[in-house]
Amino acid sequence: MLIMSKNLLPFLVILAFSSCKSKAHQQYSGNSVMNCSESDETGPSPAFLYSCNDERPTCKALLMFRTQPPYDSVSSIANLTSSDPQELARLNNVTSSEVLPPDSAVFVPATCSCLGKYYQANASYVYESSDDTYLTIANQTYQGLTSCNALKRENPYGEFELLPSMNLRVPLRCACPSEEQISSGTEFLLTFLITWHDSVASISEKLNVSAKSVAAANGFAVEDPDIYPFTTILIPLKAEPEASKLRGSFSTSFQYEAVPHTKSFRWLSEGVGAGAALAVFCFLALLGFLHFRKVSAAGVSSREMKDRLPEHFLDKVVGIGGSLKIYKYDELDAATDSFSLQRRLSESIYRGILHGKRVAVKKTSTDVSKEMKILGNLNHFNLINLYGVCEHHEVFYLVYEYMEEGSLKNWLCGETSSFAHSWHHRFLIALDVANGLDYLHNFTSPAYVHKDINSYNILLNHQLRAKITNFSLARENGKSHSWSAFGEKGYMAPEYAKAGEVSPKIDVYAFGVVLLELITGREAVLVQDGEEALLSQVVISVVDGTDTTADVNDLVDPRLQVKHPLGFAIDQSELALRLLKLSVACLAPQPTRRLSMDEVVKALIKIQPDIYNPQSFSIE
Repeated sequence: MLIMSKNLLPFLVILAFSSCKSKAHQQYSGNSVMNCSESDETGPSPAFLYSCNDERPTCKALLMFRTQPPYDSVSSIANLTSSDPQELARLNNVTSSEVLPPDSAVFVPATCSCLGKYYQANASYVYESSDDTYLTIANQTYQGLTSCNALKRENPYGEFELLPSMNLRVPLRCACPSEEQISSGTEFLLTFLITWHDSVASISEKLNVSAKSVAAANGFAVEDPDIYPFTTILIPLKAEPEASKLRGSFSTSFQYEAVPHTKSFRWLSEGVGAGAALAVFCFLALLGFLHFRKVSAAGVSSREMKDRLPEHFLDKVVGIGGSLKIYKYDELDAATDSFSLQRRLSESIYRGILHGKRVAVKKTSTDVSKEMKILGNLNHFNLINLYGVCEHHEVFYLVYEYMEEGSLKNWLCGETSSFAHSWHHRFLIALDVANGLDYLHNFTSPAYVHKDINSYNILLNHQLRAKITNFSLARENGKSHSWSAFGEKGYMAPEYAKAGEVSPKIDVYAFGVVLLELITGREAVLVQDGEEALLSQVVISVVDGTDTTADVNDLVDPRLQVKHPLGFAIDQSELALRLLKLSVACLAPQPTRRLSMDEVVKALIKIQPDIYNPQSFSIE
């Protein structure tokens, strides 16, 4: 039970209590999330996120959010959490334009995936206030749906390097049910936000779940444990919650109530007046110090930008200056061993170590202001992260996050472990690319068309999660014509290749080709009988029955073949056919007949459960 006293409000936020532990699916964090210097070197820590349970690598999850201006509408909450606004509106039985009353409980749909040690749903946030820190972003903006430790790990900026307009990656707290929970009927795990005066008993009653199942899901030894504000607990749900009935049930307003003597913490209330006053004073002093450091950093950054970049270049990138770091050439020279051949990844890209973080440095003499403007103002987990820029002797250097596995093209063609080539990984790569394009087309203002989607411009990190890169050809949607088409052969939509017509549908077409590469393991342009053939045309002829000499199983990459423990191959033709038909729907010759990226994402999510069906993937 959450116990509060008016005298303890300044105090309990910073007190650390250790939570009771038992054999359970996850462990409750307690107030360890308030310590932004936690370590997980010896193993996963609940002070970061929820641990992967090694049973389900991805799943649908639900997150709870309480409305607060400016996050009090479907669009604003969906933008903050990088969730699907249409699904969010449906789940909460509200319209897309409806503004909800303050403190309303909103349930947010999320795709929860295992990334390294932890589960997370990926969101993005544009840093706005110079007074915010990782702690306030985690606990105030996101209300505890992330942690300062997780934010520090996901982003390259230090606590005193945050400046307005910076793009931050935000890993949200979520988890997938274990096999034991699934067998007992659990469909979703809801990440529930704890606030003043909450208790496991009251939460369980309102959500119509047993306190015993909640205790087991969070590692509590008892059904009525101590829980604290700005933390989360997991609620096992057998069905979607009825949001309209629960919306007013979880108000954050504090009302003092008498509590039994055995739980009153009366011993804490004596003699805390002086301590509380001292705590408040120290807290205010700390805020003042942080504000001073940030204002100073902002001033230095502004001066450094003017000193390091030519004036004509600054005019082109006005409006994004604070979002990117301006590096000195000496920093990049040292990071890449003077751009040595040993650090060279491609003709113009080098890997390096910059301030202890691995980066990729792109060297170019062409105008990079367009790409800087796009990536400086956009932020999504599935778009490559641009850290900063440098100009030296009229040569520009763009500093990106480092993607360990390189391009999707090289990964598909290279020799990697058989485990890496699984339906699970191939499917997640497709979903990542689709989510990135859906964000570009439908969730940015202005909306963008990438124009050059291909497996070279999709990069993979060490966890085989995909990010779209190379925005040099991207343009705002609505500028619908290009005098000449530029792009990789095999990926260009007919209307773009022939007439230079540009719309989001040319990205959809290119995605269809990438999806075919993921399914077949073949390149977009094939050589058959000494002549070139497009992969898309080869596949379409098989799927529509024109080519009767081959079937669906002949198209699937042999590395994806799944064998039963008894030795025979499991038939995957049904799953493969569903994905191939989705590809073909993206490849319609007429743009109006192609799916939108929003429809592609929804179709993939419907297919996703079959990826984890024991009959659809190998038991490795």
